[in-house]
Amino acid sequence: MIEAYLKNTIDDISIPGLSNPYSGKVRQSYDAPGERKIIIATDRLSAFDRQITTVPFKGQVLTQLARFWFDQTTDICPNHVIAYPDPNVLVCKKLKMLPVEMVVRGYLAGSTATSILKMYKAGRREMYGVTFKNGMRDNQRLDQPVITPTTKGDAGTHDEELSGAKIVADGILSKEIWEKVSSYTLALFQRGQKIAQEKGLILADTKYEFGMLPDGTVVLGDEIHTPDSSRYWIADSYQKRFEEGQAPETLDKDVIRRWVSERCDPYKEEIPPIPDDLRLATAETYLSVYEKITGQKLELPSPSIDPIERIKKAVFAYLTGKE
Repeated sequence: MIEAYLKNTIDDISIPGLSNPYSGKVRQSYDAPGERKIIIATDRLSAFDRQITTVPFKGQVLTQLARFWFDQTTDICPNHVIAYPDPNVLVCKKLKMLPVEMVVRGYLAGSTATSILKMYKAGRREMYGVTFKNGMRDNQRLDQPVITPTTKGDAGTHDEELSGAKIVADGILSKEIWEKVSSYTLALFQRGQKIAQEKGLILADTKYEFGMLPDGTVVLGDEIHTPDSSRYWIADSYQKRFEEGQAPETLDKDVIRRWVSERCDPYKEEIPPIPDDLRLATAETYLSVYEKITGQKLELPSPSIDPIERIKKAVFAYLTGKE
């Protein structure tokens, strides 16, 4: 049945009449009256600082799984959520986003240029202001989670490695704001790891983005603990596979990252077209993560309904009060 959705994915969406359109790696946004933003999650899959394919249901999974996690973490820090007029759409508070992605890692893992595993295997032991011990192996659990912040790169740009000391020294964030977002980051990650463990998963690493309201309140924005922003592994098989030198069973977009990396240098060469069977397998992965974490099946829209027209109708109804 999923195959019927392959030609019905959301690659790009334009909604006339809304101001300040912005297209990111995956999401598109517009300003709305009342200091609100309309954020639409497309089905684009972004990796290696570029968009490489679309995956059925991806935008819906991102929106609805983030919804679950926002609900589970409101006691830790405030978030930007106002309403969900459509499975792919979030209405949220308009924030001034902080120019730093708060990446937090619990394991020596990763496949991108900014991952600690890539740099560790290249011989580095000082990364992001953190000293890593010698003799560590791929995908080994760290003694404690570490924050490895990067600049917030837009589509087509590279994220840059930072440290907390550099962020404060260069005036990217004040000491007070850096300490606040660091505290939020570690607390959110601890909550995420706990709930993931209860669901038979390992939350290996993730990223958070924060913004500020006009009154100076720091608020969690963007997404939280989705397969795009997080690395999930199957808990039951992790230890055995680690001892045997095998990669963990993964539930994230690393499947496509690895496929691409085996065939080209994705930062310098053209990326080959992603096969449909790999897109379908990735869709199954996104659905699996949603179902494992929430304990619910994702309610899929009819493949006969144009998702772009559905979203436009829902947004218009919400803004005009005709829901």
